[in-house]
Amino acid sequence: MNDATLLLVEDDPDISTPMANYLMNNGYRVVVCESAESAQQWLKSHKADLILLDIMLPGESGLDFCRRLRGGYCPPIIMVTALDDPIDNVVGLELGADDYVAKPFDLSVLLARIRAVLRRVNGAEQAAVKTGGEHVIHFANCTFYPLRRYLHGPTGIRKSLTAGETDLLLVLCQNGKKVLSREDLIDLMRGENGSAASMRSVDLLISRLRRKLVFDDMKEELIQTFRNNGYLFRPEVRGL
Repeated sequence: MNDATLLLVEDDPDISTPMANYLMNNGYRVVVCESAESAQQWLKSHKADLILLDIMLPGESGLDFCRRLRGGYCPPIIMVTALDDPIDNVVGLELGADDYVAKPFDLSVLLARIRAVLRRVNGAEQAAVKTGGEHVIHFANCTFYPLRRYLHGPTGIRKSLTAGETDLLLVLCQNGKKVLSREDLIDLMRGENGSAASMRSVDLLISRLRRKLVFDDMKEELIQTFRNNGYLFRPEVRGL
């Protein structure tokens, strides 16, 4: 049995009921909320391990709710889109979603995506913990806290990271000074899909992480792009 709690934010019971039943039959605890407002209220006193977030919701949209959640620490998010609209998908990933699935979808595909995201998060946590305390990683006058998913810059500025950004940064730190292709990154981040969506997710994660690794007194970009080859993490890394 699985002990993860999934928060499903979906207003259509014809969709949420079979999804919830399928996921519960596969060992997850599932809580269903019909709006962003009710989900926010539930999150005030409960903890979810992952959020399945529909884009089209009554009241506040899923995209706006995702943006608001990413203002602080929150669990990984998989966006659920009504159509395979690349604009909505890209916007969701840019706002900090960890993955997306497009309706209609096979429930087994959704289950695989959930398992992949949770495995990435759990892998980052396991790699981040040492006996007696949290594993802290240092590079370029920055301090990276993988378990708590945030980064301290040279001047003490704290920047929160999504689960995907944390996992990507951890992989880059573990493979410093190596050029990694998108395929390498997908494999190292333990994704289950070699699809175009997964490739695009890596590019967007790189873009988001680059922005978070920029600080006022930093003179060089930490992630270098090698056209048609991949990405290289430039600084010396300590604490692995």
